[in-house]
Amino acid sequence: PFNAPKSTKFFPLFLSSVAEVQDVVFVIQSQKNSYHTHRAEQRRTELLHQAQTLNQSSPDVVLLHKLSDYDGNWSILPALPRLASQYCQTSLWIVFLEEETNVNLHNLLQVLSKFNTRKEWFLGRPLHDDEPTIIHHYAFSEDPSSFSYPDFMAGWALSCPLAKRTAERVNYEPPKSDFTIDLQHEIALYIWEEGRGPALTVVNEFCSELQSLSSTGDCATTINTFLSACGNPVQKEDVFVAVKTCQRFHGDRVPLVKQTWEKDAASLEYYSDFTDPYIPTIHLGVPNTERGHCQKTFAILKRFASGVVTQAPWLLIVDDDTLISLPRLWRLLGCYDPNEAVSVGERYGYGLSRDGYSYITGGGGMVFSRVAVQNILAGGCGCHSSDAPDDMVLGMCLTTLGLPVTHSPLFHQARPQDYVKELLARQSPISFHKHWNINPVAVYQHWLKEPNQRRAHSLTKTREEL
Repeated sequence: PFNAPKSTKFFPLFLSSVAEVQDVVFVIQSQKNSYHTHRAEQRRTELLHQAQTLNQSSPDVVLLHKLSDYDGNWSILPALPRLASQYCQTSLWIVFLEEETNVNLHNLLQVLSKFNTRKEWFLGRPLHDDEPTIIHHYAFSEDPSSFSYPDFMAGWALSCPLAKRTAERVNYEPPKSDFTIDLQHEIALYIWEEGRGPALTVVNEFCSELQSLSSTGDCATTINTFLSACGNPVQKEDVFVAVKTCQRFHGDRVPLVKQTWEKDAASLEYYSDFTDPYIPTIHLGVPNTERGHCQKTFAILKRFASGVVTQAPWLLIVDDDTLISLPRLWRLLGCYDPNEAVSVGERYGYGLSRDGYSYITGGGGMVFSRVAVQNILAGGCGCHSSDAPDDMVLGMCLTTLGLPVTHSPLFHQARPQDYVKELLARQSPISFHKHWNINPVAVYQHWLKEPNQRRAHSLTKTREEL
């Protein structure tokens, strides 16, 4: 097959047949929220339309959030046993897509037909860490770039022999860590199995460029858009901002908030363990805790829900060392319906291999619609201790109430250097977290400040004066 003439380039001799649409099951890594479901449905419609155009039968297209009632299916491994048993009897490949991943079906089938489907294959576009990072538990600290993991947005694939074996393994050997933090890396690590399983096979036709670029002719996948923007952004008055702080940080962290992003907020309050009229801060009657801050966060939820301070439809809760772009948040929230119970931010998971829960990690910023806050409080959720981790308690609560935790990759629990450069380069990030070993003002100005922000403010002012 390696010296095959050009005409058989895509059809090596060791294959029993050419890849056809019915050999592939597509899994769209969809989310329960109505905006995301709509995007995933559009993706499915396009796939079915392409199959029709190629005169092929309709492929199986699974929306991951509809696979079963289990909310943790987004972390893939809990979903694999069901996917393998339902689809690997008749299919040869499971191809995973994000809701903004475009597929060129003709090119994809040509790519897949290069591989012997009786073998274990893990296909994707590789990402590497430049330096050891906290979000990957400092894995491969000697040489972090030696390990490849797939860029989910470019799509990735498992041959059914690998999917079936991994599905069996999940039952008796779940992932070592209880936490799901960066799924792309964790899936690759689990499949690699410390060298006993396959490493990622690089497929150059899995592309991370925008479909609109002319250079993507050979691509099997491309990206539809990197933006989460849906027409009009919400008004700045629609978002009430709650900043959690304590007396210890009044002198260093709070001034940095004021120097960077506070001016963009229409209404904002600082919640502390000490009333300082100069900031000003509000003492909610909750003693400070070294970590967790569960009681403080629930006091903030109650204050917001009371309607006394604000009638805004959205609540943003951040730490005093969160750096955030409010204008980008307003744009993102234009995608969501505030009449739904929306909770959005960077989603992590805990114990998802055994009936765990998802949560929005607090450092990157947690956003709730007023409806979500009302449901949380009416649902009888609370803290088992004042220093319980607030974000995890809220995640447990949302899971118990059957309310979705919605992920946006634009929120970040860590610092810019903790993420792969090329992933950040294609985003307009909304937030980063922690001041450790960085210059927070420089990070804000480089990563989060809108280029036209100052000009836009002055134009608005002039317009108002006219």
